[in-house]
Amino acid sequence: MSLRPQLFAGLAAIVLLGPGMATFALALPSEPYHWRNVVIGGGGFVTGIITHPRQKNLIYARTDVGGAYRWDDAAQRWIPLTDGIGNVDYTGIESLAVDPTDTNRVYLAAGTYSRGKAAILRSADQGRSWQQTEVPFKMGGNESGRFNGERLVVDPNDGNILFFGSRRDGLWKSTDRGATWRKVDGFPDVGAREATPADDARPWFGFNQQPVGIVCVLFDSTGSKPNQPTPVLYAAVSTMETNLYRSTDSGATWLAVPGQPVGLRPNHLVQASDGTLYLTYGKEPGPNTMTDGAVWKFDPANAVWQDVTPIQPAQSDQQFGYGAVAVDARRPATVMVTTFAHWSPHDQIFRSTNGGATWRLLWEANTIFWDHASAPYTETRTPHWMGSIVINPFDSDQVLFTTGYGIWSCRDATKADVGQPTHWTFLDQGLEETVPLALLSPPAGAHLLSGVGDIDGFRHDDLDRSPAAGTFAGPRYGNTEDLAVAGGNQQIVVRTGTGRNDSVRAAISTDGGKRWTALAREPANSAGAGTIAVSADGKTIVWNPRRSEPHFTVDRGAHWTACDGLASGSRIIADPVDPARFYACGASDGRVLISTNGAATFHPAVPANPGATEDRGGFSGGAGAVLWATPGTPGDLWLASRGNGLYHSRDAGMTFVRLEAVQDAYSLGFGKAAPGREDPALYLAGKINNLQALFRSNDAGTTWVRINDDAHQYGWISHVTGDPRVYGRVYFATSGRGIIYGDPAGNPSTAADH
Repeated sequence: MSLRPQLFAGLAAIVLLGPGMATFALALPSEPYHWRNVVIGGGGFVTGIITHPRQKNLIYARTDVGGAYRWDDAAQRWIPLTDGIGNVDYTGIESLAVDPTDTNRVYLAAGTYSRGKAAILRSADQGRSWQQTEVPFKMGGNESGRFNGERLVVDPNDGNILFFGSRRDGLWKSTDRGATWRKVDGFPDVGAREATPADDARPWFGFNQQPVGIVCVLFDSTGSKPNQPTPVLYAAVSTMETNLYRSTDSGATWLAVPGQPVGLRPNHLVQASDGTLYLTYGKEPGPNTMTDGAVWKFDPANAVWQDVTPIQPAQSDQQFGYGAVAVDARRPATVMVTTFAHWSPHDQIFRSTNGGATWRLLWEANTIFWDHASAPYTETRTPHWMGSIVINPFDSDQVLFTTGYGIWSCRDATKADVGQPTHWTFLDQGLEETVPLALLSPPAGAHLLSGVGDIDGFRHDDLDRSPAAGTFAGPRYGNTEDLAVAGGNQQIVVRTGTGRNDSVRAAISTDGGKRWTALAREPANSAGAGTIAVSADGKTIVWNPRRSEPHFTVDRGAHWTACDGLASGSRIIADPVDPARFYACGASDGRVLISTNGAATFHPAVPANPGATEDRGGFSGGAGAVLWATPGTPGDLWLASRGNGLYHSRDAGMTFVRLEAVQDAYSLGFGKAAPGREDPALYLAGKINNLQALFRSNDAGTTWVRINDDAHQYGWISHVTGDPRVYGRVYFATSGRGIIYGDPAGNPSTAADH
């Protein structure tokens, strides 16, 4: 089934909500849009790079939460291949494989977490379109060991045959180009034997104590015959016991490779053109921790193992392991490896031209130069999580390696062999892999401020360039989790984030986000981050940090007072006009509350009936409900509720009207009004007529038009906002494809034009 079906004209359509998820829905009006990324450049963990052995510059990349890409050498940029996926389960790519006999065929093992769904996606046109097979084995594209690989491989002599090594369900085989799969009964029962230690101990993501299983499957093409199944295969398992197995009957039966090293986990396995195998090892599967590791080579012809580790971690001043390994297709003795979790001062890159007998360290003083021009924020980010490295099979000078924030490329790698410096460029044009957590488009100044997971946030004066100054100037956070602007003084912006426990994890800007100053201190028992609001005049700040009840300050954090009537976790917003008014949703029940005294006290927006024996409790949107306030209009509120739809109040929450067409409302945003209209344009990520999509309304929600299409679903759309200066422009956050902005296709203007 294609991931990009066309929307049928007429009264009804089969609409794809995600791979394998179709529903009968009434057709809605639609408007074509032109979609682009707000340019940051990289930003997330690129977990693998795969080059095609028979076509020059046909290169693919996979990411842990942001889908897959293909390199366009003519345009010098990466082309996203999975934007048509409407199911976040499939945006984490566990493994990627090309068919060595067919330059058009490519396969993805798609599954973000082992608690969710998984599928094999297959393409016969280099990823322009996909078919999919839901599979019973679990995947973890964003779990421990996610840079290991490759798990998914195609037989170089028979493109009908594929193997996949799963995390806990053993080895699987397809004989029809990935359309159907069956378990290989002859493989030892080791895939689920050993669970991951607490390297990524975040059980809410399903990381902790999950098996990593079979991390590499490799066809040994030496001595094989064209058009016949390759007889010899290897499979490596993430365990510190027996971990490398070999089959000599095309994968039917398997035996442990004699003499193999134990005590460490293999994570990468490659073969040189002379038949030699190279393996990298770590004590843990990574990526957060790796306390020991090694590099070994194996000569299958003579059954000889040799330790070729460049630097033994035990003899170093710190703990680390080894992540990636690559061999030169044209020079079998040329090998490159990377360290993993060598945090001080950075990870290392080693290169050998004699099969690992001796190594040269590339990253020494004045021997390696980095070009950060395409993404200035990378100047403050040392390459880390170097989980994949490849040498271009058609160009020995080009080497690419991945990091936790993108891809670096070198065009003069052989200079290292004669003691000359090498030069590296951040090669992420078109590859945008961030998880935005907050978006704000103010009426003046920069068109967009953003809070981003792992790399803080950005002020974008030019949407099509990575900001010259990099991330926010001032306090730096791991994540910026919330942003708010003063409705009557839009130069005042506040934000919250995550950082060191001894830092103040909220800041204020008085110049529209150019410079930031940390608040004086945090409320009592604060754990930082959480949500924040600022009054219309910019004088009162209300902060609801994690694990603390909401507090307000009128002196920028020098003193904090608990908000009476609010529980921890309540989401507070400010009235955009009246500085004394704030509104809140109860964290557990979505009850709408109001303050008319600058957040000192909150009470239900709907008062008790005269003579009633108990308070009615006010309107409730249910757990998880979120309030928005219409910019520039006092008391005009919108409440979005998962499963309960969208509600509108024009009287400060006294009464709410449900918009019957909206079944689910995930996020709401406001933009410049349509010509001839007074109400701002509304942008909704939600569900209307059983269709999960992105919508716009020009008439306060009376009618809606779909503005995205099946080719632009991005896994999950959240944090929607419009542009108050450009009608039709919308910004939204994705679950791993960065920030997307769109303009009506008939007017693909840029922010610089307005």
